Amino acid sequence: MSESQDWNSKIIAEFRENEGRVGGPFDGAPMALVHHRGRRTDRQLVSPMMYLADENDPEVMYVFASKAGAPTNPDWYYNLVAAGTAEAEVGTETFAVTVTEVTGADRDRLFAEQARRYPGFAGYEEKTKGIRTIPVLALRRN
Repeated sequence: MSESQDWNSKIIAEFRENEGRVGGPFDGAPMALVHHRGRRTDRQLVSPMMYLADENDPEVMYVFASKAGAPTNPDWYYNLVAAGTAEAEVGTETFAVTVTEVTGADRDRLFAEQARRYPGFAGYEEKTKGIRTIPVLALRRN
């Protein structure tokens, strides 16, 4: 198991043991476990993610493909975009979602709000400056 898989496994276990709450660097942050299928492997995968709830639509949340400021997008981003659907686990509930990419001014506004609430995201954006724009995905509950 890779270091990142081990890290994710611990977060997933803590999430499920505490009805969707995770401590440490994620203490108090809104967290979701996003279930998706590997586009090349066809394996079922689960990725823990911080999210931003839509301020006007309770059926929508936004996730950010920051990969902690790495120069490449995370695999889960490509899996979600390719599939267009997934499942999200929030608290003790799991539900189907439709996935769409947010671009342009809407993307910039949402990312800025996430960075304002969680300054680590501003650091990720600084690390990727001139390399890539961190994608934002909308997950809409079906």
